[in-house]
Amino acid sequence: MSYFKNWVSKYRKQLNGLLQTILFILTCIATTLAGAEWTFGYSLYNTNVEYTWEMFCSGLPFSISFLSILTAHEFGHYFVAKFYRVKTSLPYYIPLPPFPLSLGTMGAIIRLRQRVPTNIQNFDIGIAGPLAGFVVAIGILWYGFTHLPDESYIFSIHPEYAIYGSDFAKHVYENNPEAVMIKVGDNLLFYFFKHFVADSASLPNSYEIMHYPLLFAGFLALVFTSLNLLPIGQLDGGHVLYGLVGYKRHKTIASIVYLLLLFYAGLGLLTPTMPLEDLVLYIGLYVFFLYLCLQGLKLERQTTIMLACLLFALQFLTSYLFPTVIGYPGWLLFAFFIGRMGIAHPPSLIEIPLNLTRKILGWIALIIFIASFTPAPL
Repeated sequence: MSYFKNWVSKYRKQLNGLLQTILFILTCIATTLAGAEWTFGYSLYNTNVEYTWEMFCSGLPFSISFLSILTAHEFGHYFVAKFYRVKTSLPYYIPLPPFPLSLGTMGAIIRLRQRVPTNIQNFDIGIAGPLAGFVVAIGILWYGFTHLPDESYIFSIHPEYAIYGSDFAKHVYENNPEAVMIKVGDNLLFYFFKHFVADSASLPNSYEIMHYPLLFAGFLALVFTSLNLLPIGQLDGGHVLYGLVGYKRHKTIASIVYLLLLFYAGLGLLTPTMPLEDLVLYIGLYVFFLYLCLQGLKLERQTTIMLACLLFALQFLTSYLFPTVIGYPGWLLFAFFIGRMGIAHPPSLIEIPLNLTRKILGWIALIIFIASFTPAPL
């Protein structure tokens, strides 16, 4: 055992490099399989069709686009960390198995192997990733929206739509309530591209954007960018906000943003119209879930319990007064994870006021967050 530990210690760098390479290759394969399924419906799980190399390669436009944005994001962090001589790792890509409707990856992370000493360095490392990924995402979206195929493209994927011609949307989406369809939500940037960049004659319906790999990859990148820029904890947006306003104000703003995220995410999850026996069962479980999330605020136990009950009560009352207003439960899992990691940003060892350039970049990052955030992505 001692020999094995010594061997691992001696070749740790090479083993880490091997692991990172394997994870990257697996992520490339998984995102390509995902791209083929999202774009053309080519699934490994369709036993009635022999999966071919051509089917696999059809997922490359999505895979290359998505991973290019993700890689730009992570290396933005990496190069700035290296500039400041902060010990860091190369990116660890996180592949996802090719289950139905998988994206093929949960993203990538780099490991900072030492504490970043100053708020300036924290700010620069934190903001570099989102800015780099955002620039690449905008480029891919611009190309995708200015090179849209005509409607024969969607008929090649859905031949059944062709019988309706250009009027297929009304028949497929409005008069087919039992069909399982996935609609891509809008954000301000997508609204801009749709109305001011794209040719309206070739613009795909929101239910079909998943079949356009550059648009879908760019859209997902915007979603992940906005989540990274949430001004909470040690997310990239948390680093940015901490640099802009300092520890105390960051803690207050981050707590408010986190509570708003939880409130919106759970809207409509439990409503007064549900059967009483279901409410009795699920209210306790849901309030306990909120309690676990809110522990990230580092409040006293009794205060956390009261806050969880109050948050649920406000959601329930909103559902009663405005039954058509619903949130997006998909954010609850994300809120749980960031709540467990902590809402406040740990104080830096050295505090230095930001210069004007950094302040401008910080506000630009906030604008990017607002323009990229999609209340209900899918």
